[in-house]
Amino acid sequence: MLPAFLTTFLFSSSILFASRSARELGGMRANVSRLLVALLILGIWSHGWGGGLGGAGLAWFFLSGAVGFGIGDMSMFASLPRIGPRLAILITQCLGAPIAGVAEYFILGTVPTPLELGCAGLILMGVALALAPDQQLQVEPGRFRVGLLFGLGSAMGQAFGAVLSRKANAVAQVTGEMLDGGTAAYQRIIAGVVFTLLGWWLLSIRGGAPAESSQKPEWRRAFPLVLGNALSGPILGVACFQWALSSNPSAVVLPIVSTSPLVTMGMAWFFQGTRPSARAIFGGVVAVIGACGMAWIKTSLTRS
Repeated sequence: MLPAFLTTFLFSSSILFASRSARELGGMRANVSRLLVALLILGIWSHGWGGGLGGAGLAWFFLSGAVGFGIGDMSMFASLPRIGPRLAILITQCLGAPIAGVAEYFILGTVPTPLELGCAGLILMGVALALAPDQQLQVEPGRFRVGLLFGLGSAMGQAFGAVLSRKANAVAQVTGEMLDGGTAAYQRIIAGVVFTLLGWWLLSIRGGAPAESSQKPEWRRAFPLVLGNALSGPILGVACFQWALSSNPSAVVLPIVSTSPLVTMGMAWFFQGTRPSARAIFGGVVAVIGACGMAWIKTSLTRS
């Protein structure tokens, strides 16, 4: 469970870096910049010390990146202005895990234990309690329904992206290969960069891309934030995520990773003095109890 907890911490840090870099550069420019930086660094690692573009699971990792970044991230991006970040993240995190569990059962035949499912449910309940909007959103019904559909697309992208990574690892293991997390992250992000750039271009020609700041970007100030976002997100974060998926079911890993927004709340409280609500704190405690239970179960199974 160590790689899943490392992923949670790194993804939480990535959210803070992403928020600050987006203020400096604009959302899409900051997102594309961190992906390109990650592609460069992961490529150097993978071709220098990892598996490069080899391996029996390459096509599955490409597909995983296309689904996870292409469908998942773009759907999340489309849902944010329609239903707000809290509800968008809530749908993605709390639906992604059960969708992944069902998909992995049919694709790989993996069945988590009842105790693992119970702890996963407790984690998701805590996340839902902490992230649920405080009041009903004042949004047009049609716009709200479209936002919910994009939120569902985001959850499905995250879920199937994780399951396809599991499939890629399974294919590699059958042939006796064992790819490191950095190589797996590199093979995924290639498709992710292509789909993100394609999505940005399509939005631009249709006039749906968000307006970026008209001021000249302050790259000297923004680049450390972009680099921090790249390192904690698509480089080390995704590498640890792939490491976790290489030996644990998606339905076990995703609920733990879904606590990332809660950890981010704690970091923002510590570093920025932004105190979360009592409900968010209670939900976080519930989720942590579930995560500790999951870790205890995995440790007990390993010892036995």
